[in-house]
Amino acid sequence: MASLFALIIGILVGSGVFLLLSRSIVRVVLGLAFIGYGVNLAILTVAGLEDKSPPLLTLPGPYVDPLPQALILTAIVIGFATTALLLTVALRAYQVAGHEDVEAFGDSLARDPDAPDGLGADPEHQSPDQPDWEEESRPAHPVSAGGRA
Repeated sequence: MASLFALIIGILVGSGVFLLLSRSIVRVVLGLAFIGYGVNLAILTVAGLEDKSPPLLTLPGPYVDPLPQALILTAIVIGFATTALLLTVALRAYQVAGHEDVEAFGDSLARDPDAPDGLGADPEHQSPDQPDWEEESRPAHPVSAGGRA
């Protein structure tokens, strides 16, 4: 039984790493989720797969340790929340950039095109997705415009 669990853990972690190394942001999120599932299964396997009684005092021992199960339950809840957050960020990144290629995002995600002064989050470093500004038409940096350097 432990060898079957080891095989499943290897498949989950291996496919998670494969998905994590791809260029699509949705595959990256799914890869992180698969690795989390593999780790949860590894914690369960390390805790022991023997037939023991649940930790109730009315049942005869030996008892199973409830700590790994509590850790896995907590990890499942946290993993669900982080997956939902990452999918939301991935959707917003796709809406802003117009593509889902992780390597092509560049600096354009940090910019706000609707900002009143035309400046994004980082006016000093231009995105590789957009052409460089001309020095004459480039707006002054807000910090240097106030007299501070």
